[in-house]
Amino acid sequence: QVQFVESGGVLVQPGDSLRLSCATSGFALDDSAIAWFRQAPGNERERVSCFSSRDGRSYSTDSTVGRFTIFSDAARSEFYLQMNSLKPDDTAVYYCAITAPRVMCWTLSYDYWGQGTQVTVAS
Repeated sequence: QVQFVESGGVLVQPGDSLRLSCATSGFALDDSAIAWFRQAPGNERERVSCFSSRDGRSYSTDSTVGRFTIFSDAARSEFYLQMNSLKPDDTAVYYCAITAPRVMCWTLSYDYWGQGTQVTVAS
């Protein structure tokens, strides 16, 4: 049984850094595709960042390139989204997701999802 526990969502100020965590069970992170999505009120869900162990390639949406980084710790069964230089437009509910490893993580549909954690960026 695949389970997730997300954490890290809080209220921060513009320019701050924040790390979201996704603790998993029932899935081998070193043999998977992992991703973070977000959804702001009134907007569609957006893929923020992803990585697949199948091809070792990662992806970040244009608005987060150079600011957000996805990485994992397979030994701890956790993966993370490190977010730097946060902006008010980054305000959203963030979801972690995972699926079987295939190439080009940005094209994949994800099978398992976390419950979401709220990130609010405001001064």
